[in-house]
Amino acid sequence: MALDTPPDATPYRVTLFFGPEPADSDSLTQTCVFNVKKRSWKAGIQVSVDIGTDQLAAIQETIRQAAPIADALKPLSEEDRTEAAARIPDLAAQAIAWCKLDLRLAAGLPQENQRIPGDEFVTELNHVIPTRQEYVVTYILTELDLVP
Repeated sequence: MALDTPPDATPYRVTLFFGPEPADSDSLTQTCVFNVKKRSWKAGIQVSVDIGTDQLAAIQETIRQAAPIADALKPLSEEDRTEAAARIPDLAAQAIAWCKLDLRLAAGLPQENQRIPGDEFVTELNHVIPTRQEYVVTYILTELDLVP
């Protein structure tokens, strides 16, 4: 009996390396760096994903208002709620950068370290975020250990 490939199997393995942090000395752009390895590659690469702070703030505000996040924070003590709320912007930035990286992966990715500039995939990211909002919220709740 042959094993079937999982339906959503991706040819890439992606892990967050670090971020978000200001890109270079530019405080108008945040960057997250991901390690990416395609199954057929012998070695992985690093991809730096830049997002303009204005775009990031607008997307984060939409996500922050999501009921699942607000509801998950309610039962926490005041101290834990404050601590968790302080982490949400960074976690949202990581998840949003991951969505932008997914756009690049779908377009094809050469096996070389690279940077996705802040002005690339702006429109595409704005269009895909409403369909990926559940992913972003789940990412945040998982990282905060608040998944129901």
